Amino acid sequence: MFSEKGKIFLFILFLTGFSKLLIAQNSSSEDELLRQNIQVLRSYFIENNNWHVVKKEVGTDVNALLHFIEDQPIEDILHNLNDTQRVAGNYVMRLPENVEDSLSVPGYVPYADQQMEVQIIESEYRASVKPEDIAVPPAIIREAEKEVKQVPEGEGMTLFADSVYTFPDELYIPEVIPDSVLNSPDLFNDLVRRDSLRREYIEQKRVFYNDSVKADYISKIVSVYRAEKYNENLQYRIKRYKDEVKLSNYYTLKAYNDEVVAQVNDSIKAVLNVLMNYADHIDTMNLSLVNLYGESENILLENGAERYTRIWLKNEQNDSLAVMVKNTDKRTVQMLIDDGVTFSRFKEKQTKDFDFESLKPDFNKFNGVGKSYELETPWNIAGDGSIGLTQTYLDNWKKGGKSSLALLMVLKGSANYSSKDGKVKWENSAEFRNGWIRPGGDESELQKNDDKFEITTRYGLSAFKKWYYSAELNFNTQLFRGYNYPKEENPEVLSAFLSPSKTYLKIGLDYKPSKNLSLFLSPLTMKNVYVRDTALVDPTNFSIQEGRKAFWEPGLNADLKYKVDITDDISYETKYKMFINYKDPLTKFDLNWENNFKMQLNSYIDMRLMFHFIYDDDVKFPVYNADGEKTGDKPKLQVKEFFTIGFSYKINRKVMRTHRIR
Repeated sequence: MFSEKGKIFLFILFLTGFSKLLIAQNSSSEDELLRQNIQVLRSYFIENNNWHVVKKEVGTDVNALLHFIEDQPIEDILHNLNDTQRVAGNYVMRLPENVEDSLSVPGYVPYADQQMEVQIIESEYRASVKPEDIAVPPAIIREAEKEVKQVPEGEGMTLFADSVYTFPDELYIPEVIPDSVLNSPDLFNDLVRRDSLRREYIEQKRVFYNDSVKADYISKIVSVYRAEKYNENLQYRIKRYKDEVKLSNYYTLKAYNDEVVAQVNDSIKAVLNVLMNYADHIDTMNLSLVNLYGESENILLENGAERYTRIWLKNEQNDSLAVMVKNTDKRTVQMLIDDGVTFSRFKEKQTKDFDFESLKPDFNKFNGVGKSYELETPWNIAGDGSIGLTQTYLDNWKKGGKSSLALLMVLKGSANYSSKDGKVKWENSAEFRNGWIRPGGDESELQKNDDKFEITTRYGLSAFKKWYYSAELNFNTQLFRGYNYPKEENPEVLSAFLSPSKTYLKIGLDYKPSKNLSLFLSPLTMKNVYVRDTALVDPTNFSIQEGRKAFWEPGLNADLKYKVDITDDISYETKYKMFINYKDPLTKFDLNWENNFKMQLNSYIDMRLMFHFIYDDDVKFPVYNADGEKTGDKPKLQVKEFFTIGFSYKINRKVMRTHRIR
């Protein structure tokens, strides 16, 4: 019924119109409205990562205000926020690329529409431009004329020796001339004439052959040049269109985002006024008054309420004077002497010196500090990192080959909790893998060959024997853009950060007979596939419907993890994951099987071998027929293998807590 902008505007009117009536409402409605106001600030300052605080100190003050409302009073925060409210500026900001509803923004061009326009550009270009219309620079033809191989003058006979041409019968000369011809002047003169005609015939064929070879070679060079130029011009038009759309989409989202940011900051300002007024109203201070003899009286300082107390002032002679104390607000008190008190002194009374040093605290009490000791906690921290580098350099290498450079980095970390009785387990792990290769030395482009970022958290409660009721959240994506290399020939981005990302929410039973074996069966599993940037990455390649960014599907999931030490220095670890879609269980399933072999060569050098197999029915690959024409898309088995030797470092330790002996 209302757009996002309209909802924000109505919310501002509601808050500003009823802020003065907040105190007079009954306690139930007051608590509900207060909770809503707190949630608004939390959503933009703390919980939603798409919104960023412009000034760090303002974010700190808002966070402290929320703690004040929920926990304890802080007077300075109200003063700082009052000063901030008077200065124009934003409290939070958001980048245009983080707009969640970009597909619904007017003027924004999604990926599907871009692809349709690219097809139109290709059709119009092929209809209006022909390869043969492209002009060829004369330098190309001159260079081709230099490169073509021709038969030199005087060597035309090789064309007949190689059977390229044959002599006609009238120019035939026998290899051995008979004596009858030599003895006959007429026959000999005829032989001489035929020999002369034959040399002319050979030269004509040599010239014709050279002209033909030159024409064919130049035609081939011209055709290749025109084809490359034709495709280059087409790709330039497509790139120019995509760049224009990318820039247009950015400014479209920026204008939309700036408007939303302005409205959100207006809402925050109104909400802050409500909470600050409420905080100033409920803030109290308990003031304690102590006389010379340690007798004390307390008075509560509060806005909108007057309270009184009386305290007797004393001196060293134990003279007493009653003083009435009244609070006017939470920051001010009035002090007055009781009515009917008069002062008269007939003679001076003896006074004595008072040792004010006796009122200072005795710091000697803290001299006896006990020694500290450590306690083992239920937490175990582990990590494993390795970097492998392979480099090959070739120069004038007769056997052939190319220089290359490859780098692979693997980082793994875990933080696991296990209660003392073993009934509660909480396992948290993260893995980052990134590899790059430059084949062919510096002349070739840098290519990505591995990219993975995965976070997993699993919480389990003991069920029976070695089984645990468990729930797991698994998230994985990649950090860098991926292409079908070489990038110049295939500029389309296949994947990027959060494009796609996969999230699994699993509930089931986890079997843990030992620390090296785990079998997790989760009949209640939800799988989510999400593409953040649909203008850059085609979501239909991951079975997402056109016009959407994500989809959910239920299924059955099975996770198997096993690790074994073959020897003291050689270990093997396997991770097997299978997801069966309940919507089509007989044909749609996912498989992810990772095998890792590790050999520790010394304390910091190891050798690793990995085999990784993936089958995902949501990831499609193009299928071509024998003529090279695309006939459709279908999922395929994905295979990856790595072998590397490099530097490694690992940690595995218990978390210790320091205690002090009293």
